[in-house]
Amino acid sequence: MTFKNAKYWNRREVLASAVAVGLSPVLVSASEERMLRRPVPASDNETLPVIGIGTYEVFDVAGSAAEIAEREELLRLLTQAGGSVVDTSPMYRRSEDVIGQLIRQRGARDDLFLATKVWTDGAEAGRQQMQRSAELMHTKTIDLMQVHNLRDTDVHMRSIRELQESGQIRYSGLTHYRADALPALEAQMKQFKPQFIQINYSLGEREADQRLLPLAADMGVAVIANRPYQGGALFRAVRGRELPGWAADFAPSWGQFFLKYIVSHPAVTCAIPATSKAAHMRDNVQAGFGELPDAAMRKRMVEFIRTL
Repeated sequence: MTFKNAKYWNRREVLASAVAVGLSPVLVSASEERMLRRPVPASDNETLPVIGIGTYEVFDVAGSAAEIAEREELLRLLTQAGGSVVDTSPMYRRSEDVIGQLIRQRGARDDLFLATKVWTDGAEAGRQQMQRSAELMHTKTIDLMQVHNLRDTDVHMRSIRELQESGQIRYSGLTHYRADALPALEAQMKQFKPQFIQINYSLGEREADQRLLPLAADMGVAVIANRPYQGGALFRAVRGRELPGWAADFAPSWGQFFLKYIVSHPAVTCAIPATSKAAHMRDNVQAGFGELPDAAMRKRMVEFIRTL
């Protein structure tokens, strides 16, 4: 597995084939044996599985044996299916510590792509927080360090890039979770040229379609999609409804219906649904297998959601 730190970003051809992002067909079928993967444009040849896990609230637990065992099962299901991306933050209280306990217990650090964030003010506080994240997660290298909600970006991006040069961090990123922050994120993408962004994107929150996703494809920036179920609003909207018959070929559940809309966008690298339930985790990872909706089907899915 190789990666670049010297230039921090570059424009790659891997997404160039998706002419008119979000409008051209996305005729992709994942192997039954392997989860669909997408390239990381800032790398030489690294790819990431399209389904990961978010840890907000879910991994913020006291750490009883039962709680740790339940979270261990979530990671087992993720990696067994070929997934690897685990997204967390110091803001998520005990989540990094729980992840670290699981890494130490499982002895499987190499199976995971660890993405966390810096969420404080000032260079020294930021460096201390990033170091603490690595210690809590029992890792010498953090795969992706993201500036959380654009907090003190100028300061933290300098620190992140210095830590990339020393090999303590592999990739840089910027994050937000609200549509009204997308203009600010766009400006900071152009200014700081991160290798990843993390944004809210789902069938219920499609604002990133307008500018952010095309910009990410053009700049060669990987995209992680948070809030894939719109904070649960999408499930509430379809409660008591059966899946439409026209979706049967690609989505046997509402969860996969929602996730496959996201990962069928050619600019999206990975979606990170959060769950504490093993049954839901089993369903989530299956969204990385089988056929994805093409452009016409994506439009149909949007129109269906608009009618609810």
